[in-house]
Amino acid sequence: MRDDANTDRPAPQPPPSLEESLRRVGKSGKDGFASAVATARALRMLMVADFALARGALARAMVWLSVAAVFGVSSWLLLMGALIALLQRVVGLSWLSSLSVAAGLSLAITALGVWRTLHYFEFTRMEATRRQLKAMGFGEEEEAAEPDMPTAPTPAPLAEGADR
Repeated sequence: MRDDANTDRPAPQPPPSLEESLRRVGKSGKDGFASAVATARALRMLMVADFALARGALARAMVWLSVAAVFGVSSWLLLMGALIALLQRVVGLSWLSSLSVAAGLSLAITALGVWRTLHYFEFTRMEATRRQLKAMGFGEEEEAAEPDMPTAPTPAPLAEGADR
């Protein structure tokens, strides 16, 4: 009965020759290197796209910063003249009330510009590249190190004449 059990199994393959083994190892090495090159190209393309996004976001942020500056300055000047005169003569508000309305409108437009600027500055952080580098194992050493390592206290300097 044991002979029947052995006949069901296929005969073991003889080990490959040394030349065939070296050929297989060389092919595996080439495949691994090609994979590493493809990964490096993909990371390079990601970084290029991330820099392009950051550059575009920086340009938009500067535009919105300019908008905030222009409206912050010009609306103050224009609204001070036109709106205060209108509020005093037509509505009958006092000087203080008229100035407050003008300042509130100017600050609202300036806040809109600041909000949009901060929104576009978020794109300059290159989060996608950071995530990929972290996934590849880069940058973990800085996070693992303790930021506030205790150091030995420095000795106090000797006062003059203390050694005499």
